[in-house]
Amino acid sequence: MHVIKVEKAVEMIPDGATIMIGGFLGVGTPRVVIDEMIKQKKFNLTVIGNDTAFPNSGIGKLIVSKLVKKIIVSHIGTNPETQKQMIEKAIDVELVPQGTLVERIRAGGVGLGGVLTPTGIGTVVAEGKQIFKINDAEYLLELPIKADFAIINAKKADCNGNLVYSLTARNFNPIMAMAAETVIAEVDEILPIGTIPPDDIHTPGIFVDYIVRVR
Repeated sequence: MHVIKVEKAVEMIPDGATIMIGGFLGVGTPRVVIDEMIKQKKFNLTVIGNDTAFPNSGIGKLIVSKLVKKIIVSHIGTNPETQKQMIEKAIDVELVPQGTLVERIRAGGVGLGGVLTPTGIGTVVAEGKQIFKINDAEYLLELPIKADFAIINAKKADCNGNLVYSLTARNFNPIMAMAAETVIAEVDEILPIGTIPPDDIHTPGIFVDYIVRVR
């Protein structure tokens, strides 16, 4: 694990990368890293997240800056700019039920071949997907999701990269840290090793490649 400046962290992300971004309507989203991505103009991104937040926060800022070619999210209802670009076919939107989305990311992180779920049976969600019948019930096979990068946000880290999140800002961050080739964690503070009790650690440092301190 390495502590680096935000500029160096974002320089590692190439145009066209697939990126998971933690957060729920901007809460728990790595805002400083996102601002730097906009500054460096990282184009043609595929972004995976719970939502596209609002036009002036979180993933929504990347949408407004027209840096995203595709998003995989559970909803876009709070960001009219996402809706506008989707209607204009300027962005490809894949809507995934929220529980299915997090399970697909988890499957990618732990190496599963997929997830069986009844959610979406009989709807447009099922189009083009394999359906299995088990004990007289039908299930969709949802495939794992992985990414080149996961950009996450934590309240604090220690010098080994162990992370602690603040309340509901935890949301998608821990699961995304498991499912990407390179994990960049934006944190408020970095503490000495041993100052975070083991039971308080939400994401073990083994999953974290780089830390960006923002305060």
